[in-house]
Amino acid sequence: MEGNQSWIAEFILVGFQLSEDMELVLFGVFSLLYTFNLLANGMILGLICLDPRLHTPMYYFLSHLAITDISYASSNLPNLLANLVKHTKNISFVLCTLQMIFNLTFASIECLILVVMSYDRFVAICHPLQYTVIMNWRVCTFLAIACWVCGFSLAIVQVSLFLRLPFCGPQKVNHFFCEIQSVLKVTCGDIWINEMFLFAEGVFILVGPLSLMLVSYVHILWAILKIQSKEGRKKAFSTCSSHLCVVGFYFGIAMMVYLAPDSNHREEQKKILFLFYSLFNPLLNPLVYSVRNAQVKAAFHRVLQKKRTV
Repeated sequence: MEGNQSWIAEFILVGFQLSEDMELVLFGVFSLLYTFNLLANGMILGLICLDPRLHTPMYYFLSHLAITDISYASSNLPNLLANLVKHTKNISFVLCTLQMIFNLTFASIECLILVVMSYDRFVAICHPLQYTVIMNWRVCTFLAIACWVCGFSLAIVQVSLFLRLPFCGPQKVNHFFCEIQSVLKVTCGDIWINEMFLFAEGVFILVGPLSLMLVSYVHILWAILKIQSKEGRKKAFSTCSSHLCVVGFYFGIAMMVYLAPDSNHREEQKKILFLFYSLFNPLLNPLVYSVRNAQVKAAFHRVLQKKRTV
């Protein structure tokens, strides 16, 4: 493609420079990880739906987290797997645009859901007597809907700003999926507005929520230290540590990708971080919340016992 044009048919995803044999090996590995992601998060959703004891605000938000993880991985990995097995790197302009919308949407939603979950733990530990009043189902539903609407709205704004840009020259995106920062680099127009809004969204979605979570966990830690019962302190620490593991992993990678200064040397590192995030982060949440959570393990045993009796 030569000359300037405002619309193109497809992009070329550069990805990683690998041999065809290595691509087939990675196809097998990534397929297994993606399948485990679907099974693990599907198990969490199934347990929450089937066990009435898990029908609480904490597990209600955890179910949204599981849906978000499945959706985020499904927006990236199927196309990556198809390219690996077919040894092609093309993606249509429409599919690329949809990938950007879905990625930005689900990444933002996950940040906001994690904030809401920290608020839920703050109310449960610092204001236990008022918990059922503050975290009633109307409030929980409103918070969940607000997370989804906010995430989708921010993504639409970003992609709308992207669609106004012209394109020219070979459309080679140095990534394995249509990540918005990488796609912006192959445009011909002035992208300072896009970068400004992307940075502002990063601050709004990452720095703001992380600050709120740190403040809430300072209060939570202080409240836990005041608990007289050793068993009570252990239970509170267990619940909060699971959430902190997920928060630290997710926000750490996201801030390195979107808020750190950009450079050509960091592009390969960013691709590895995104690959790690797409493959392993969706598995982290169900593993942390099942292995470290006594209620989820008990619910799993109850479901197994019901099936055996049937």
